[in-house]
Amino acid sequence: MSDGTEVCAMLGAVETRSVSPVFVGRAGELTALTEALSRATAGEPQALLIGGEAGVGKTRLIEEFLDTACDRGAVVALGGCVELGADGLPFAPFAAALRALRRRLPEELTAAADGHEGELARLLPELGDPGSHEPSDEDSTARLFELTVRLLERLAADRTVVLVLEDLHWADASTRHLLTYLLRTLRRGRIVVVASYRADDIHRRHPLRPLLAELDRLRTIRRIELSRFTRTEVHRQLTGILAAEPDPALVEEVFARSDGNAFFVEELVVSHEAGCAVGQLSDSLRDLLLVRVEALPEGAQRVARIVAEGGSTVEYGLLAAVARLSEDELIEALRAAVGANILLAVPDGDGYRFRHSLVREAVSDDLLPGERSRLNRRYAEALEADPGLVRPHERTTRLATYWYHAHDPEKALPTVLRASVETRKRHAYAEQLSLLERAMELWDKVPAETRDSLRPIDYADAYPACGCDPETTSLRYLDLLAEAAVAARLSGERERAAKICKMALRILDGDENDPLRAAWFWTEMARLQSNLGKGDGWPEIARAQELVKGLPPSAVHATVLVGAAGWGMLRNPGPEALAAAERAVEYARFVKAEPIELNARITLGTIMVSAGDIEGGLATMHEARERTTALGQFHEAARAHVNLSSAMEALGRSAEAVEIAVAGIELARSRGLVDSAGWIRANLAESLLSLGDWGRSKEEAELLLRSGASSTKPGGTALLQLAHLATFRGEPARAAEHLVEARSRYGARDPIPQYTLPTAQAEIAVAAAEGRLADVREQLAAVAETGFPPGTHRYGWPLVLTAVTAEADSRGLPAADEGRAGALALVRRCVRGLAIPAPVWEAYSRQVSEELARAEGRETAARWAEVVAAYEPLDRPYQLARARHRLADALLVEGGRREEALALLRAAHATAVALGARPLREDVELLAARARLSLAPEKQAAAPAEQPGEDGFGLTPREQDVLRLVAAGRTNRQIAEELFISPKTASVHVSNILAKLGVAGRGEAAALAHRLHLLDAPL
Repeated sequence: MSDGTEVCAMLGAVETRSVSPVFVGRAGELTALTEALSRATAGEPQALLIGGEAGVGKTRLIEEFLDTACDRGAVVALGGCVELGADGLPFAPFAAALRALRRRLPEELTAAADGHEGELARLLPELGDPGSHEPSDEDSTARLFELTVRLLERLAADRTVVLVLEDLHWADASTRHLLTYLLRTLRRGRIVVVASYRADDIHRRHPLRPLLAELDRLRTIRRIELSRFTRTEVHRQLTGILAAEPDPALVEEVFARSDGNAFFVEELVVSHEAGCAVGQLSDSLRDLLLVRVEALPEGAQRVARIVAEGGSTVEYGLLAAVARLSEDELIEALRAAVGANILLAVPDGDGYRFRHSLVREAVSDDLLPGERSRLNRRYAEALEADPGLVRPHERTTRLATYWYHAHDPEKALPTVLRASVETRKRHAYAEQLSLLERAMELWDKVPAETRDSLRPIDYADAYPACGCDPETTSLRYLDLLAEAAVAARLSGERERAAKICKMALRILDGDENDPLRAAWFWTEMARLQSNLGKGDGWPEIARAQELVKGLPPSAVHATVLVGAAGWGMLRNPGPEALAAAERAVEYARFVKAEPIELNARITLGTIMVSAGDIEGGLATMHEARERTTALGQFHEAARAHVNLSSAMEALGRSAEAVEIAVAGIELARSRGLVDSAGWIRANLAESLLSLGDWGRSKEEAELLLRSGASSTKPGGTALLQLAHLATFRGEPARAAEHLVEARSRYGARDPIPQYTLPTAQAEIAVAAAEGRLADVREQLAAVAETGFPPGTHRYGWPLVLTAVTAEADSRGLPAADEGRAGALALVRRCVRGLAIPAPVWEAYSRQVSEELARAEGRETAARWAEVVAAYEPLDRPYQLARARHRLADALLVEGGRREEALALLRAAHATAVALGARPLREDVELLAARARLSLAPEKQAAAPAEQPGEDGFGLTPREQDVLRLVAAGRTNRQIAEELFISPKTASVHVSNILAKLGVAGRGEAAALAHRLHLLDAPL
């Protein structure tokens, strides 16, 4: 028999004219694509989504664009999604596109892979061996995605690359996730990404629908929707197909029946040219699509039916084996189908596909049930007889699909299980889950003796091995559920994972009595409950602890203890959490589970720091970081960077925290650990904010929000930093928006102090900025109710300082008097529960004490000087500037030290200007104006004392009298009665006062008057 490639090449040029040689319409859409090509050539990556109903002309538009791209010297890589992807063939379009790039740029692609061929072989097996089983975690897929993006960026560094992914409506979950990651993170290279999808297939529950909604929010992506042709455009299309002016009646009939769908126009014209009156065709779309197929010779129809059931593309050798025709008969049938423009030879010359997927669907739907299962059986038998008929990485998955649709459970189950292992090795966890669920469906349909012959396919994480010889031990249904639960969690299907765990636990509560496996499932449930925001996971952890009590040490036992210690680390890092972490280390070491041991050591070190053993805890974490890095356990190494950078910030060592975080992000990025990088970047943004590097903090927070990390909580922390920053810069409304989104990301059913306390602080800051003192007090009372667990001083001191500063700023306001004593007592109660383990928290403690004194009218310049002295050695420029402002105010009130006050105000003003801290800058400027001091940098003598009756804001003596009454809460009528003026005159005075002070209302005027001592003796 001849080589299939030669046959495809021979038939590739055979075509019946039904496609218009003239490109009709779409001028605006083609212009958008070519403009994107130009921008990409200039070095700005581009991404476009093309949507439209089936047959509307998406493929033709892309073909025209690719012709233009090729003419301009671009390298084109085309990949199409296949329906088989829904059954577990992951990354199909990316694999095809990378294969095309490898053919065009073999040396360049090898260089771009840069030693990561093994990892990238999970996408393109031709690059090498993807390696054996590696520990599965949420970052393994992200690492593959990061390497793929980097590969494309390197290939597009010196040339323009056009990557086209067609038929996204058939995309498998892994393809959708990779595309999302690519479009979110692609920032460099001369590359255009074009993806198409069938819009009429995107129903409400279609998995592509949320992806499209998410991509719509990215400003870097342009979406193009193709509409149907107008009557004029249909006329032009018919003219091109017929190579002559069409009859007006034909135009009207075709336009009416096609409704402007370009593909239907072609089919109707073919029917008309064959002598069949257009109006005689069935109204059924399927019948319309089958008209040309049914006009083929019987042999060609038979081959078309075989191709339709083989998948989106069928290799020539496989087709020949299934068709069971002589080579001449097969070629003749293919020639007829290709000549009628039903089938096309695929671009790489290895097989055939339908020219339009609608026709393939119609032909497949037209098969009889017995005929469909018989064809699938023949495909499976042919592939088993000669595995070389398809690409190696597709073989098992396609075989599993064929046996499944052949309705042969006994053959399908083992093949489906093998396919699930292969997809897991490619980090395609969504497809692994799909296959495992199919195995679960088949399980009871398979004879017991066949199930007994199956061997354990894998062990999920720390799921307990049977302890027996794997060569003789049978796979159990529970083992299958464990694999499926982990696959569901790793693919982001946490709800499904929880359902699978519940199913397993019901089995274990019934006939099965296996406490170790039950403990493993309860530990999984604990993690899922927290991730889903349905609880804190403690009841599940407690249940798992009860189950392993008294059992011999095992990896499961260590995992349960690590879970308990981790729970305590986040929620109550006290003696119990410390003991659990120490036991976890001991158990893991005893059973020689070093990855679990190192993970436990990181948790242990973190709890030790919170408990006060700072140097011991830091040393433990440093050792774990070095060991995990040396062993190549990069997920654990990244976690060590997360916890170390957080611990350094808690100790006020923000510069060291930044150094560790930067190194951690580099490690995580190089290994593709996207989620880990997100956690570290959140810590980095926080430390940069503390150090006064507000611009970079904002950049890191926004970068994190764009990163595509699957965990939501790092994004919540990034939003909190943006909320703090907005408040510092005088934008409380924007801060409130960030807070709403942050709370949404954190969830409400698992209150963890490291999230709830800084959120409460930000809410207090927004309330204070908007003058809502009652809300400030309410928030502080709610926080005091739950208290400050060990290690949360880093959140507690800023929170209490924000609240007490609001009380001090409102001193003298009648509306604030009621409840003030209780609020200040609450502040004192909170302070007693906060640790002071580092100099920065000593500075905060002093500042809180003096703000308490200011709120009670007993502040002194001497004590404010101590606050300033405490902050001066620290890298806390914003807090230092605030303390200098307060010290200057106290000095001016006490009198006699105007030069010293001026120097403090100038320093505070310079910091506020540099940071963009508008409220602080305005407070400094207002105080300087009140004291008649110049903030100009040049050295100036202090201004002479003010003349009696004058004010730094230009208030007249009468206006000062009115302001005093406004601050006392008087209405215009009451002011008029007390000052013996008319209410209208009082109103004019109030308006003038508001204008001179630059405030919007009476409350702000009163607060400003008290804060700047406008009602006291001149400064």
